[in-house]
Amino acid sequence: MFQEITSTQFSSWFLSSDTYKNNFSYEGLKSLFNYLENYEEETGQKIEFDPVALCCEYSEYDNLQSVIENYNSTDIQTIDDLRNNTSVIEIEGTDRIIIQDF
Repeated sequence: MFQEITSTQFSSWFLSSDTYKNNFSYEGLKSLFNYLENYEEETGQKIEFDPVALCCEYSEYDNLQSVIENYNSTDIQTIDDLRNNTSVIEIEGTDRIIIQDF
């Protein structure tokens, strides 16, 4: 059973949640929503809106250096290195990125 939601509903759910409101920035939520919507269009698979799962599966970082430090990885030095390991969602107009945790 699926219910279609808009970008506004998607963002509102997170921003009004006491538990999950700090997982993504407003701009990050817009980028994540667009990424998931594009995935649905490209694959023909519908995604169930499960905000808790999204918070477990994706993380937003201030910049690439924050990701490198968090993962303590010597294999990741560039955004292309990161893309070779996981999905990367760039947040337009900022240095922030969302990655699929790996």
